[in-house]
Amino acid sequence: MSHWDVVIIGAGAAGMMCALQAGYRGRSVLLLDHVKRPGKKILMSGGGRCNFTNMATAPGHFFSNNPHFTISALKRYTPGDFVEMVERHGIEPIEKAPGQLFCADSSQPIVDMLLTECQWAGVELRLSTSIECVDVRDEGVVLSTSSGQVLADKLVIATGGLSIPTLGATGFAYDIARQYGLEIIAPRPALVPLTLDMPWKERMSALSGVSAPTIVRCGEGRYRDATLLTHRGLSGPAILQASSHWQGGQDVHINWLPDIDDLTATLKGVRQDVPRKTPGGWLGEHLPKRLAQAMEEWLGLSGSMADYSNQKLETLARQISDFTIKPAGTEGWRTAEVTIGGIDTRGISSKSFAVQDRPRLHFIGEALDVTGQLGGFNFQWAWASGYACAQAL
Repeated sequence: MSHWDVVIIGAGAAGMMCALQAGYRGRSVLLLDHVKRPGKKILMSGGGRCNFTNMATAPGHFFSNNPHFTISALKRYTPGDFVEMVERHGIEPIEKAPGQLFCADSSQPIVDMLLTECQWAGVELRLSTSIECVDVRDEGVVLSTSSGQVLADKLVIATGGLSIPTLGATGFAYDIARQYGLEIIAPRPALVPLTLDMPWKERMSALSGVSAPTIVRCGEGRYRDATLLTHRGLSGPAILQASSHWQGGQDVHINWLPDIDDLTATLKGVRQDVPRKTPGGWLGEHLPKRLAQAMEEWLGLSGSMADYSNQKLETLARQISDFTIKPAGTEGWRTAEVTIGGIDTRGISSKSFAVQDRPRLHFIGEALDVTGQLGGFNFQWAWASGYACAQAL
């Protein structure tokens, strides 16, 4: 039976960061994963270009039932710390939106960087290795794997949540957490497109590919970004953000003209200045043509602006700026970028990421009930939680 100071299960963002940091601290580290390639989620993220951090990262960008949990780790490992590593490896950060840093062409350099750092730190990586049994004892941790038994002083679970099972996601972390008495906050898909029932599914499908700047509200969330219409329903950055708030049965509210502060006053001005203009014609000047034509049909618009009373203009303004629709559901784990919910952090140390009454067992990354907004925050949580945990190993 081989013996290691640290065994880490999960060769994703958090697992590799934790492994290399623990290795640099002089620990013997074994990194295991059941997949054939490490960092698969890193490779597909950000449209294949990996939005690897956000310079504005703060605890307020995360969802958790225990919102103070993130503070310690985020302070100890900042976006600037990760950028320093990236630049040291000759990777040039590209800022696509304020604070959002991407790779120039491909996510591969980030994976290569982490693997190189793991190699430099003396980490042993074993892929295509399944875990059959985890036994955390007072004197150590015994793992039964497909390549034999392993003994560790400390075990770190970094296997993530349930999002995108085709990349290897499983409920392994939750199973181990339950085995050792931790509570699980019900996981659900987040940063995920929303689906619609008929007739709206058919209506949006006819407009598939149309995108427009919007403000989308759902629950306590309000996001100003693009909304994309798809053959299943609604997507785009604003919708993905809102999906983290959406619960079954809730409405989603879309403002299709977010740059017009007082739409009623604007429409009254159009009626006064160009009374013969049709409402649909005016919409066509401010929305993508296909969307404007569809909106004209959906809202039953007819006649000219001169035919519209103040009350009708107020109703029209509300229909456009507070367009209300009830999603049927989400596209689910298949396309969800992250998992919201997970292991209840009230049973985890925010300093060491160890289970409160099992100091040899640690959980990091997306497996925990910590979920970032869109824009690089989830990767920064992976780096920060991996780093912080490693300091206690």
